[in-house]
Amino acid sequence: MVIAGGVGLAATISASASELVPFEDKVEPGTIVVRTGERRLYLVLGDGQALRYVVGVGREGAQWSGASSVEGKFLRPNWAPPPEIRRKQPDLPAVIPSGSPSNPMGAAAMTLAGGSYAIHGTNRPETIGGFVSYGCIRMHNEDIMDLFDRVSVGTPVLVAR
Repeated sequence: MVIAGGVGLAATISASASELVPFEDKVEPGTIVVRTGERRLYLVLGDGQALRYVVGVGREGAQWSGASSVEGKFLRPNWAPPPEIRRKQPDLPAVIPSGSPSNPMGAAAMTLAGGSYAIHGTNRPETIGGFVSYGCIRMHNEDIMDLFDRVSVGTPVLVAR
């Protein structure tokens, strides 16, 4: 996945739909944990608590698991479809500009180190909660903005099935 610079947000994003929930896994505070089977993302706060968000995850054959970290943070990014997606959809342009209905990145994106994946917003909120992507973690735009403001480049990300 290639994300090019975008433009700043023109409107204020509404409050997040995250929930404060118990979280007992032995994970350092500040870590993002994605449980693809649950279609949930957790931001570990410590003291047995986390913020939980509903997410869309990789469809059959496109799921992955492992450790990564936030490599970059982008507001309203342009999107360059990776080769795998362009092979399946050859009519896609090389770069889809920010704000285009065909740009899947939404309000913000956080790229993950070591791969072609990102945690990002969406222009298709009806897909949140499903097995819908090519491996990216898809969030409501309000939620990606909330998470974006809470984490920094280098934040650990753990993805488990």
